[in-house]
Amino acid sequence: MRKLPIIGISIGDINSIAVEVVIKAIQDNRILDYCTPVVYASSKVISYWRKVLNQNDFQLNIIKSLDQVNPKRANLLAAWEEEIEIKPGEETEVAGKYAFKSLEMVTKDAVAGKIDAIVTAPLNKHNVNTDSLPFNGHTEYLAQQANSEHLMILTSDTLRVALITGHLPLKDVSNKLTQALILEKINLFNQSLKQDFGIIKPKIAVLGLNPHAGENGLLGAEEKEIIIPAVDKARNDRQIAVYGPYPADGFFGSNQYQQFDGILAMYHDQGLIPFKFMAFKDGVNYTAGLPFVRTSPDHGTAYAIAGKNQADAQSMRNALFMAIDIWARRNHFQEINEKSLPMTQFRREKFRIDF
Repeated sequence: MRKLPIIGISIGDINSIAVEVVIKAIQDNRILDYCTPVVYASSKVISYWRKVLNQNDFQLNIIKSLDQVNPKRANLLAAWEEEIEIKPGEETEVAGKYAFKSLEMVTKDAVAGKIDAIVTAPLNKHNVNTDSLPFNGHTEYLAQQANSEHLMILTSDTLRVALITGHLPLKDVSNKLTQALILEKINLFNQSLKQDFGIIKPKIAVLGLNPHAGENGLLGAEEKEIIIPAVDKARNDRQIAVYGPYPADGFFGSNQYQQFDGILAMYHDQGLIPFKFMAFKDGVNYTAGLPFVRTSPDHGTAYAIAGKNQADAQSMRNALFMAIDIWARRNHFQEINEKSLPMTQFRREKFRIDF
């Protein structure tokens, strides 16, 4: 019998659409043919949102530890017992506290190897971050806890965009860029495209930082002094099929991105604006480089529609299936190295169903 991965799901911000998209993503029992979901939350929170969403038939198997997991049910690991106030659509300190509590617990279990993957529901960085608990985002926190390098990749069926720098103020991006950092991210991207996405010989494009990729130094020196040497070193010394830097506007506007397996952007909005324009409803955020698989939906808390039963769970569902895909692909990669099927074919044949 084929082993199914145990997928830990952090509950996210309880005042947002997070609980709604989690419930909608796992309510169909056919998901149990592909994984064993474990939601890290409180039964009281799930009960509240089940009533709001009129999902009276939705049930979770409540457990206190992972050794009680029922592979024939979607499970809820009781992360806390206390009653907490839920205010749909509001940013509150309480919501931030318990979003982090869920994330902290699921991360510890992933680091310890007790679960196979994490899918993180959206939270609000602002109400999680405190003086005593600095928090820049899921990606940075997970990498810190796993003590590993990391790379944020936004992915859909047709597009993969990774970031050199992540949750960083724009004014700090230029000072952050170094040849060593760019080389590290190129290497991580290349490795992830092979082992996580099943692309045997990936082709990577690197975007420039400045308008027109610096215009030969006229509009900025970062391309000539940092980016081009890093790209050349990765291609010549490490034999990675990486090219650029390309001017970001023309690269996407001319559909040149379709010629590459992955695009490496210099900063957050440079990569995420075109990605979300093309794949907002079904995109997935994946963190490469971690010793475990982590995905999340490519959207935020959407307080404006929280409690209105209007949230689209497609991105959350895609995140769940991508976690399954990548877990399977990593195992396959380890078994037969680079002789595996392409990811798209493997997904269709083994781990893809339509809801």
